[in-house]
Amino acid sequence: MAKSQICFFIGTLALLLVSSAFADDVVVLTEENFEKEVGQDRGALVEFYAPWCGHCKKLAPEFEKLGASFKKAKSVLIGKMDCDEQKTLCSKYDVSGYPTIKWFPKGSLEPKKYEGARSAEALAEYVNTEGGTNVKIATAPSNVVILSTDNFDEVVMDKSKDVLVEFYAPWCGHCKSLAPIYEKVATAFKSEDVVIASLDADKYKDVGEKYGISGFPTLKFFPKNNKDGEDYDGGRDLDEFVSFINEKCGTSRDSKGQLTTQAGIIASLENLVKDFVSATGDEKKAIFDKLEEQVGKLEGSAARYGKIYTKAAKSCLEKGTDYATKEIQRLERILSKAISSTKSDEFTLKKNILSIFAA
Repeated sequence: MAKSQICFFIGTLALLLVSSAFADDVVVLTEENFEKEVGQDRGALVEFYAPWCGHCKKLAPEFEKLGASFKKAKSVLIGKMDCDEQKTLCSKYDVSGYPTIKWFPKGSLEPKKYEGARSAEALAEYVNTEGGTNVKIATAPSNVVILSTDNFDEVVMDKSKDVLVEFYAPWCGHCKSLAPIYEKVATAFKSEDVVIASLDADKYKDVGEKYGISGFPTLKFFPKNNKDGEDYDGGRDLDEFVSFINEKCGTSRDSKGQLTTQAGIIASLENLVKDFVSATGDEKKAIFDKLEEQVGKLEGSAARYGKIYTKAAKSCLEKGTDYATKEIQRLERILSKAISSTKSDEFTLKKNILSIFAA
């Protein structure tokens, strides 16, 4: 089978791939916000693209890298416009092919066309020259575990970890489009017992053949309890990956890696907490004892969350019924500030569990 045939992926996924490949760092421009964002007190590099355009898909990870690097540069905007949706403006700026990249100087809506190379580095050099900036392309360390024949079994067959593996080929355009999304998935779950990994199945053909890989990218999920592997047939956008992992691994993360409001909640303790909240006096103490007994039977991460339940209940007993509400307010003030991801997780778990006692 020819490489071009192998690399061909399901056509209906194309729109998802290109739309998801852009980060929030690249500003989405429309007819409604264009003149508010462009032609004001900063220069703007704008990509005019079409969702079905192959060259646009290839450019996507480079443009995302550019947007991330210039995120803090207040004098420059990196933007994109979908010309299938914004036909009038694209026509106004004589866009006849995709992608078309134009530079709008500070205070001007009269652009000039960018004719250079389409790498993040070349684009950054151009923006630095035009915008008077000195920004380097960000090279953040990857959270995707790189697999080879040497470490595949050690990583993937580890029964203490759930592992998602992308089998890819370096020359595959769809794999390149998926790369920035896959990196975001890895980043979102870096604090969990979940491994997001990738294997160059063109280089390590024996591993690819062992798992029946015939097209790229192919993704397989290896949960703790099934190291034979399961085909991943879900969508290729960030939210669908996150939903899949949360469902399969029992995690509670959003697409930015933050814990959701359900993190730490233990369904089996729900009725006991309700009884505890509504009870008074000696009855409340008796229910606390039952809660403590049930928490003692929990295992794994549930046992860790259970300790937060008993600590919250004990504080409610000692400090009164309004303890939970006041403590939630305190935690919200802390969470609104810049704190480490570890502390954010700790306080979010406590806030989630306290919310049940405040109900």
